[in-house]
Amino acid sequence: MTDEGKPVRGSRERFSAVYDRPQTQADLAVEREVFGTNEGICGYTTVAQADALATRLALGPGMRLLDIGAGRGWPGLHLARISGCQTVLIDLPLPAIREGMQRAHRHRLRETSTFLTASGTHAPFRAKAFDAIVHTDVL
Repeated sequence: MTDEGKPVRGSRERFSAVYDRPQTQADLAVEREVFGTNEGICGYTTVAQADALATRLALGPGMRLLDIGAGRGWPGLHLARISGCQTVLIDLPLPAIREGMQRAHRHRLRETSTFLTASGTHAPFRAKAFDAIVHTDVL
């Protein structure tokens, strides 16, 4: 974002290119070393911080969570897996959304996860549609 709050020109294309590139063995090794997992993390939020979010938000079955700027599904899919909540994950780069959908399938979270290509500033949801909203490494 610029100082005026406008998106940087070409940022969607740059992020799409990042997410369109398959993760290499080196990427996965670094993620395992830094975060202790391979969740497709493309940011700085640790597993411990994501777990703290679940606790702080008191997430559980029957709750609806919105993850803005979800990328490949981190941490929304993790939060759904550990809490049992329903999760809607939004981001703009289509390659990220596709990868997130594949991760949801691998983690058996397809029934509790919904993915949309959408901007957090123009999210297509009615007021109070979610019990909690997260955005990690977005702003």
